[in-house]
Amino acid sequence: MSMNKIKGLGFPLMNLVKLRGTPILQQLLLEERLLRSSSENWCIINDGTNVPTIVMGMSGKPSELLELGPVIRDGIPVIKRFSGGGTVIVDKNTLFVSLICNRDDVPNVQPYPRSVMAWSGSLYSDVFNGISDFQLRENDYVFGDRKFGGNAQSITRNRWIHHTSFLWDYSEDNMAYLKLPSRVPQYRLERDHTEFVCRMKDYIERSVFIEKTIKAVGTQFTLKELNLDEIDDSCREHLESTRLLTMDELKEAIANSTRNESIAQAV
Repeated sequence: MSMNKIKGLGFPLMNLVKLRGTPILQQLLLEERLLRSSSENWCIINDGTNVPTIVMGMSGKPSELLELGPVIRDGIPVIKRFSGGGTVIVDKNTLFVSLICNRDDVPNVQPYPRSVMAWSGSLYSDVFNGISDFQLRENDYVFGDRKFGGNAQSITRNRWIHHTSFLWDYSEDNMAYLKLPSRVPQYRLERDHTEFVCRMKDYIERSVFIEKTIKAVGTQFTLKELNLDEIDDSCREHLESTRLLTMDELKEAIANSTRNESIAQAV
């Protein structure tokens, strides 16, 4: 039995960190450090991020996923995160919940994406119990056939993170920075962004969602709340792959895309 379970009197311990308006880059760097260097379980809830920012999965290609002209023109920050998953634009009306767990502390979950997703779907079924037609559908959280929560994961040998961005509300203008990706869930049916997603605020109050999420996590873990400045800064060296793309990189991506299109037309 792990020390986490001994200390938690039957439930594994989980540190709870509640943030408000923390920049998403700062949050992602913290999560990557905790995943790779901490031996504890963590639940991080961030109530919005102040600056509209595009976040891409680690293998995402800007030229394929973003309307680079408007992104560069408007100076929208673009981040590549350390986890997989799709591309989102986040802002003050996005709610973030991240769960970082030791494999041994959640023994019913295998360290594979499908198993982690099934566990998270069950967790959020408790949060949204009785609220519209909540489902986990092809790695998305949906009400009916409209998405309001996007997920990403990173899995190491003994630990994994499952983090979610929830659309409490969204700006249609911001959605215009995103291209329709080539690989989409089958249930999307070629709908554009605004027809595919919905606003969580139409279904649940913001504070109630946060409270119910903490309560649901608390049914499986013993929670210990920490402030951001209480997190231990000492950690072993670790790979840091989350980063902010430079404007030069984005300009190069649009130049390469234009060049490739010219070559294709010439052929």
